[in-house]
Amino acid sequence: MNIYISGISGTGMGPLALMAKAAGFNVFGSDLMRGAIYDELVAEGIEVEIGEQDGKFLGEKLKEGIDWFVYTSALPDSHAELVVAKEADLKCTKRDDFTVFLVEKLGLKMVAIAGTHGKTTTTAMIIWASLKLGLPVSYIVGTTLGFASSGAYHPGDKYFVYEADEYDRNFLKYHPWLAVIPAVSYDHPDIYPTRKDYEDAFLQFKSQSENVIEVEEGKIIRRDGGRVMFMADKFNLAGEVRKQDAALAAEAVMKIQFTEYAEKKMIVDYNFAELIKILDEFPGVGRRFERIADGVYTDYAHHPEEITATIEVAKEEAELKGFKGVVVVYQPHQNIRQHEVKDDYKNAFVGVDKLYWLPTYLVREDPTLTVITPEEFVAGLSNREVAEAAKLDDDLAKKLWEYVDEGYLVILMTAGPADEWFRDEFAE
Repeated sequence: MNIYISGISGTGMGPLALMAKAAGFNVFGSDLMRGAIYDELVAEGIEVEIGEQDGKFLGEKLKEGIDWFVYTSALPDSHAELVVAKEADLKCTKRDDFTVFLVEKLGLKMVAIAGTHGKTTTTAMIIWASLKLGLPVSYIVGTTLGFASSGAYHPGDKYFVYEADEYDRNFLKYHPWLAVIPAVSYDHPDIYPTRKDYEDAFLQFKSQSENVIEVEEGKIIRRDGGRVMFMADKFNLAGEVRKQDAALAAEAVMKIQFTEYAEKKMIVDYNFAELIKILDEFPGVGRRFERIADGVYTDYAHHPEEITATIEVAKEEAELKGFKGVVVVYQPHQNIRQHEVKDDYKNAFVGVDKLYWLPTYLVREDPTLTVITPEEFVAGLSNREVAEAAKLDDDLAKKLWEYVDEGYLVILMTAGPADEWFRDEFAE
């Protein structure tokens, strides 16, 4: 089967392409720019056309035969490749339908990790521990991994660990064997007009999952009747949220293990300490408190709760490694979202020594909404005296280098293009 993926090299589609290729499908596709997964795709022999996406490359591939056109949610209906694909009467779907097809065809039990934040780290932790323990697990995660590819399948795999995104209601296409939910708070107002809409979507997701392990009011709860065996305080990772992610991941991995033991009719003396040790050695993932130079980090945090958790990790890291304090550069993501969460920033940055607030990265916007300025955000902070509006320019770079040279931990938080500027400036 020939699969064409439009937007193939980003963290949403690239891992799916890698898994499909490993499962025996012929995969190729296009992207406007080289995304984070581009090098992995090329290394696996997947043909990727980078450029305008005007439909010419797709037209050439039509001559070879295309069975399925899979496209990213970022494509508008007027996108040239989508128009060509529909005119050619190709089967056209977003990634969720093709993912469901893969899971069913390969006979995998889905372990779906969903939540407003924490899902990428928790997913990667489950993958890390499963690989270390030799469990029959395939996976897709929405980032790069330093210890493995971002998407994989191996003949004989029984489980599919998947970072299930709630954007565009993607995750409601799935009926997981196990749902793992680190945290739920309101997000994506362009898809979910009210908080209730958002929460109802997660209630539906849980209702169509066979088993659920989730964090509720700071505690891990297993909805399958099992006893919670791992507590956050047993882990030696920086930040309480990361410790909780590890405990949640441990519960999921243990459930996979015990399912395997039951199928093999094995009675075991379970080694809790081994799994804790493995997760304590978790190396992290791209864009999640990722170190790019000595004292310089980048993180995907762009929601007030995520920001607070990441600052907690940064403060612990700074204390552990002897930095003077923490300096944050923040780029909000999507003006629609900012109108919903603006008041929640009030205490989100408490504890930082300096904060530079960048203009909001605008994408999929409502043109009738006024764009909130950095100055307006800063005025609403309880610690506004340490914050100032900034731009991605040489002046900001100079100030940040001074903090690095003085021994501060500097961290960028963004889901937008500021990450590329930051890496160009500071990466070793």
